[in-house]
Amino acid sequence: ALAVAKELETNPRVTKVLHPGLKSHPQHELAKKQMKGYSGMITFYIKGGVEEATKFLQSVKVFCLAESLGGYESLCEHPGLMTHASVPAEMREKLGISDALIRMSVGIEDEQDLIADIEQALAIAVPM
Repeated sequence: ALAVAKELETNPRVTKVLHPGLKSHPQHELAKKQMKGYSGMITFYIKGGVEEATKFLQSVKVFCLAESLGGYESLCEHPGLMTHASVPAEMREKLGISDALIRMSVGIEDEQDLIADIEQALAIAVPM
C-alpha cells in the first residue's frame, strides 16, 4: 500500500493522499513508532468531485468496488455515495468526507499492476 500511496501522492490528478507511511501524513511519526509495514488502507482525494470519483471507480480493472474494505483482494469505495451516504452532506464535509474522497484497501496483487490500474483509471476520470 505504501508504494501505491507514494505513486498517488505524485499524481497531478490527485489533490491529497492519506496513508500513515507517508511523511506528509499528520501522524506519520506516531505511525513509525507503532507500526511495521504501516496499513493497507489508503484515502485520497481525486481532482474534481463526484463525477470524477465515479468515473475512476467505474474505470478500475484490478481493484473491485466494495462497501466493506480489508479483504485479500484490492478494493475501493466512495464513502459519500456508499458507507456514509446516510450522513447529511454538511456533516460529511465537516468530517472531511467530500465528493472527491476515495478509499482503497490494497490486497495481494502485484504492486505494479495496482499502480498501472490506478493510473489508467485516473487518466480516464480526470483528463488533462
